Amino acid sequence: MIIRSRSHLGLIAVAAAAALTLSACGDDADTTAGGNAGGGQESQETTSESQVTDMAGNTVELPADPQSIIATDNRTFGTLADWGIELSAAPIDLMPVADESLAVYTESDEIENLGNHREPNMEAFITTEPDLILNGQRFAQYEEQIRDLVGDTAFVSTEIDIANVVIDDGLRELTALLGDIFGRQDDADQLIADFDESIDRAAAAYESDQTVVGLMTTGGSINYVAPSTGRTIGPIFDVLGLTPALDRDGSSNHQGDDISVEAIADANPDWILVLDRDAGAGTEGAASARELIAESEALAGVTAVQEGNIIYLDPTFYVAEDIQHYTELFNQMADAFEAK
Repeated sequence: MIIRSRSHLGLIAVAAAAALTLSACGDDADTTAGGNAGGGQESQETTSESQVTDMAGNTVELPADPQSIIATDNRTFGTLADWGIELSAAPIDLMPVADESLAVYTESDEIENLGNHREPNMEAFITTEPDLILNGQRFAQYEEQIRDLVGDTAFVSTEIDIANVVIDDGLRELTALLGDIFGRQDDADQLIADFDESIDRAAAAYESDQTVVGLMTTGGSINYVAPSTGRTIGPIFDVLGLTPALDRDGSSNHQGDDISVEAIADANPDWILVLDRDAGAGTEGAASARELIAESEALAGVTAVQEGNIIYLDPTFYVAEDIQHYTELFNQMADAFEAK
């Protein structure tokens, strides 16, 4: 383990001070995972390249044998787990327990839990003595504080700038970046190829005269997800060229936007895409998306409901949003479109 020269106690004090200033966010391979925070973790070779350009355009010098890796971006966990990358710290609270592919992290007792983006455990950025940090998505807002805590530690931004980058391009770039960092370029290329194939399948099977609406259920309500900007589902409209049944302003709100079921009924979509936020967030006792839609009298006459053209996303999509989940979804959509 690389030992930093600065005073450990001094850094703990800095971490405590930084934690007080953090504001809550409304938005939400055979190797065993979990590096020992105190040392003893096996080295993990990165790319033979000495540097990479991260998602923010920064040139980052990489350690040749990182012994302590921190990852915060939900879009990276699936890939890192598949590649057997050990982590010394990660926001376990943001990993869906239902996603078995992440069990190597969620069931590990050796990974320091960073908590979540509302109450992050910033001290872990010091105690695990990282020599490589991959930071993005819900933790992107803490980049400055993290950099202050870790000094010259290799810091790679994995954040996809959703406001300015189409999600498919962002996922390709992120996956290629991870491949470069860990010397897994061939594996990254395969993930991207599978992703592209799923997009091609769904786009080819979709008929542009078929209208689509995106919905998110939460707290017993059915909310609207706007094309392009809406959480998770919104970018799909741009990637596949879907025709919106409703084209009204919306936000990127993690709960979707208020809408009456009557407005959905009036739009009469041919297809409905639905994400069950409560199931994805592990909210107990909440009505499921299937129940809410099936029990809605106002939606009973909608074409999508009558013809069974409702595509329910994997609930873990809510917190993952990685290339694997999008690949699965596009194939799911292709299957549904092809069956009609």
